[in-house]
Amino acid sequence: MDKASPPGSNIEQTSAASADRTADTASMDTARHAQPVHKPHAVVIGSGFGGLAAAVRLGVRGFRVTVLERLSEPGGRARVFRQDGFTFDAGPTIITAPFLLEELWQLAGRRLADDIELVPMDPFYRIRFDDGSHFDYNGDAQAMRDEVAKFSPQDVPGYDRFVALTERIFRIGFEQLGHVSFGRFSDMLKILPDLLKLQGYRSVYGLVSRYIQHDKLRQVFSFHPLLVGGNPFTTTSIYTLISYLERHWGVHFVNGGTGRLVSGLVELIHSQGNQVRCSAEVGQIITREGAATGVELANGEHIAADLVVSNADVGWTYGKLLSRSRRQRWSDGKLKRTKFSMSLFVWYFGTAKRYEDVPHHMIMLGPRYRELLRDIFDHKVLAEDFSLYLHRPTATDPSLAPPGCDAFYVLSPVPNLAAGIDWQTRAEPYRRAIEQYLSETVLPDLPAQVISSRFITPDYFHDELLSVQGAAFGPEPVLQQSAWFRPHNRSEDVRNLYIVGAGTHPGAGVPGVISSARVLDQVVPDAHTFTHVDV
Repeated sequence: MDKASPPGSNIEQTSAASADRTADTASMDTARHAQPVHKPHAVVIGSGFGGLAAAVRLGVRGFRVTVLERLSEPGGRARVFRQDGFTFDAGPTIITAPFLLEELWQLAGRRLADDIELVPMDPFYRIRFDDGSHFDYNGDAQAMRDEVAKFSPQDVPGYDRFVALTERIFRIGFEQLGHVSFGRFSDMLKILPDLLKLQGYRSVYGLVSRYIQHDKLRQVFSFHPLLVGGNPFTTTSIYTLISYLERHWGVHFVNGGTGRLVSGLVELIHSQGNQVRCSAEVGQIITREGAATGVELANGEHIAADLVVSNADVGWTYGKLLSRSRRQRWSDGKLKRTKFSMSLFVWYFGTAKRYEDVPHHMIMLGPRYRELLRDIFDHKVLAEDFSLYLHRPTATDPSLAPPGCDAFYVLSPVPNLAAGIDWQTRAEPYRRAIEQYLSETVLPDLPAQVISSRFITPDYFHDELLSVQGAAFGPEPVLQQSAWFRPHNRSEDVRNLYIVGAGTHPGAGVPGVISSARVLDQVVPDAHTFTHVDV
């Protein structure tokens, strides 16, 4: 296999990733069955997990559904890159709360296990510190106590109390409120007593620090907000529910890559007689008398609809797809004041050899924790050091790389585009610095072993995924931008417009965006109540 061209020469070149999927994409552009025209028509903008899950649920409830995807293949952030015999999941790699997926398959009359193989991870992650020590994080209670004791035996009782609290937070924050629409401020007032009781006014790091004293253990049990775009030092402690969610259901990998979930959901939509149209960019949402009545594509095509669901970036939906005259709460000023999440630099690479000692998931914490996060979120500077998430899917599924090779991606949280960083000039030096660090730590001789390479920067999130400020996760999950304060699942500004995905309640992450589609069952009227709009 020839060594790939220099990574800087293929920055965010996505066309090559879809070249070998032309036939599959074409099949997604037409429904498998005829669609009865008497059904009310729902248009879904975007085919990320939120949009695909929404389409399945609407199809079950009797709607005729058309999913419109701007890119040449479905998936949004969960699309797939393929090159040089390697398969790279572009975005999500971790599956938790698998019951949400099982429910979608059941609603469509299928079994998830018949289409998707979920492989439990053990450990969930290896968390490696800059000095080479590590913590193997999993769901076994005694194994976790033993790992805590390795670093600080006196912290074990505090750890147990912390786990008990995260279970209470999970029971309320996820099981009771994760699928509830916060359409009225009174909905927020109802949960305030629970928020106070569960110390939701604290940050994740602040809550962890009340129970655990050792600095490294505080990092281990506070990093989870980074998985959904949040700063552990400012994200509401309600997000500690992620750690219990993982403990409760485990962490899984999809054999074949997360892209298998995308194709599986598309198949469910097709089996309902509905369609996914790729290379169909929405230019605007059409409204009449204060209600969404369809969309206009960038090529001028009009598609009438009885309701519109946007899985596009929420800032883009309100700032670009809707006329200013139709926006009251989400005015330009409100959007400008919104605090968006950090972005990501992700390097995808394949190696000519296998690194058998590297686990499937590894989080590599750098020499600074609080200070690095301050640089990313507050100072908005590209620091010389970094913390990394290293993903080696071929540890579980060797078929994602040629025989004897490994597929990787390494992710580094970086400031969003509000920082003004020129990624055209900074990207390749940053990639080389990460490559050198990996070579000196867990992937020896890496520069000589790389045979396939590509990377994405915040420019990719802005230019390809149409994300405001190139933010990777939408609005940052601080308390003032959570629940009722987050953009609502039912638009406050336009009737018959609904929002799913990372930017609405309950938030980012695969469980969050799939749950946002679940909320639609509460706020979208039954299909028979809609008056059909002729297409």
